[in-house]
Amino acid sequence: MKGLIAGLALVFTLSLTSGVQADAVKERYDQSCTYCHSSGAAGAPKTGDQAAWKPRLEKGMDTLVKHVKEGYNAMPPGGMCGDCSDEEYRALIEYMSK
Repeated sequence: MKGLIAGLALVFTLSLTSGVQADAVKERYDQSCTYCHSSGAAGAPKTGDQAAWKPRLEKGMDTLVKHVKEGYNAMPPGGMCGDCSDEEYRALIEYMSK
């Protein structure tokens, strides 16, 4: 019984952590990415447009993060998030591409 309770507590804690992380990604998206990716400005793939994201994702996450950091086409270096870490860029790309 103690094991079951401990397991449920762990699942509950992990689900809270995931929710907090999802909220943080959404907040960062709203602060940085929405300006271009919500409308497709300057050729940016729209958030949630899986068809537009598919060929980009096929290049691999490392390439996409590199493009964000260095700038690519009309996207300036760092996008609109000059203080994002590589992990945050990955999370933002995953968020926008789903």
